[in-house]
Amino acid sequence: MSRFKKLSHTLWHCNYHIVWTPKYRYRILEGEIKREVENCLHQFVDRQGGVVEELNVQKDHIHLLVSVPPKVSISSFVGTIKGRTSIRVLNKFKQLKKKPYWGNHFWARGYCVDTVGLDEEMIRKYVKYQEEHEKREESK
Repeated sequence: MSRFKKLSHTLWHCNYHIVWTPKYRYRILEGEIKREVENCLHQFVDRQGGVVEELNVQKDHIHLLVSVPPKVSISSFVGTIKGRTSIRVLNKFKQLKKKPYWGNHFWARGYCVDTVGLDEEMIRKYVKYQEEHEKREESK
């Protein structure tokens, strides 16, 4: 099976490792909020024609390994998933809006994105097991 996907006139393999945080890097992504964010990400990535390869939602940040068609710019892709998940989470969990530090913003500004080439399997493992590695480092 080829790693390439097809559009009508294009063969493509565009994978990205994206990392972003909640506003002020608050450790809020747990329980119901975490599940809602995971569901939203799967929905909104799918709507843009992407595929979630790996997803790791931790208390204070998100790692997403995603395959995105070349017709979608990565900046508009990230803007859409961050914006749509923010709206959904703030509407579902109204208590977050009551805190003076949230306002109408759930995510911090900006994100980190890296293209994934030949080391895809290594990055996939990193995203999948990063939380376990972080816990081991904290316990030392």
